[in-house]
Amino acid sequence: MKIRICYHGNCFDGVSSAAVFGRFYRERVHPDWEQAFQPMMHRAGALFDDKDFDGDENAVVDFKYSPSPRLTWWFDHHKSAFLTPEDEAHFRADTSGKKFVDATFKSCTGFIAAVARDKFGFDTAPMSELIRWADKIDGAFYESAAEAVEMKSPALRLALVIENERHLPLVERIIRDLQRKPLGEVAAADYVQERIEPLYQRHLRALEIIRQAARMRGPVVFFDVAGHDMEGYSKFIPYYLHPASVYSVSVSQSTFRSKISVGSNPWAPRPRTHDLAKICERYGGGGHAVVAAISLAPEKLDEARRIAEEIVEELQQ
Repeated sequence: MKIRICYHGNCFDGVSSAAVFGRFYRERVHPDWEQAFQPMMHRAGALFDDKDFDGDENAVVDFKYSPSPRLTWWFDHHKSAFLTPEDEAHFRADTSGKKFVDATFKSCTGFIAAVARDKFGFDTAPMSELIRWADKIDGAFYESAAEAVEMKSPALRLALVIENERHLPLVERIIRDLQRKPLGEVAAADYVQERIEPLYQRHLRALEIIRQAARMRGPVVFFDVAGHDMEGYSKFIPYYLHPASVYSVSVSQSTFRSKISVGSNPWAPRPRTHDLAKICERYGGGGHAVVAAISLAPEKLDEARRIAEEIVEELQQ
């Protein structure tokens, strides 16, 4: 028997959510079931495929809701958790007791841990370090932009690997190791360490690309890095380079999407006044009030640039 665990790919919170859910499932639900993992990415069009749910049970963590009758477990903490009002109505009608959403949690990892502890008697203590770091990273509870960008902590170096690694077996190995080992031990593993240096050099190149491309427009730092391999760059770089900014808007392009990223500076000199999730929802995207994004088809770069321009103008108001 098998459970398929679908998680937000190339995301520290997504990977951590998969690890916490997987350990909970093994300890409190089906100890002997095989666990298979599937990363999910935000992209234009349908987010789910029937083949994603090929398990005897299927879970989605840290990702949007699916009304598929094959979806057994679901956890999310985003304000934009539903693609359509019909999806939300489907969730509200569910009586399984295995599908949960709460946008007040800073990380989905922390949300899963709380529900699993309170409703199913799961002992979260062995994973407390992972849960703490998922809250810090996904909630952007850094002391400064420098802490986030300079990545001196082992946990942030592990996050760098998770957010950039394209080799799925390696990410799956990280998930399985996080289920049974402390975060620091996983971060120190040879197979993780050997990936850090080339990815850190790529991170430094991204910093320089953004330094050259970024321009301040009122309270908004804007940059267009389409044409560069920038999938997975640190969203804190613009605030590191432009500490006076309140918001950031960027355009990037990869093989599977043209993306508009919209964020707010946690260390801004004046408070955020816009709900970024609501802005992005108007264009088919979503996220949190403080950080959100929109994904279009890769060939729709011109449309992505038009949308980004509209958002920059709105954020100046």
